[in-house]
Amino acid sequence: MLVKSLDDTLNTADHVTGPGFESRRILLARDGLGYSFHDTIVKEGSVQRLEYKNHIEANYCIEGEGEVEEVATGRKWPLRPGTMYVLDKHDAHIIRALKGDLRFMCVFTPALTGMETHDADGSYARSDKA
Repeated sequence: MLVKSLDDTLNTADHVTGPGFESRRILLARDGLGYSFHDTIVKEGSVQRLEYKNHIEANYCIEGEGEVEEVATGRKWPLRPGTMYVLDKHDAHIIRALKGDLRFMCVFTPALTGMETHDADGSYARSDKA
């Protein structure tokens, strides 16, 4: 059995911050599960353009209000606690945190190693370590 808490991640190398976001990477490839699990915060007022070309990501909102926009179509969906969106086609998307910080529970497959950083297009490189 594997047991971890958010406190195990905070203020470690697995707690990644950047302009407008925090990614608290609780489960990673080194845990051997085939997926990674993240507690992610998108700061109020920030806009994140992302496209995970090498990963599928599921996001479940637990705090805040905002929207996700599908870049290909311009279609937008509201985000609030209880809303899930899945990037099942490696969709380019834009996240806007409109009211309070958005907080998501996120699952990536294949698992992230924890060393990834966003490329210029908002993607993570494929990791063969996953």
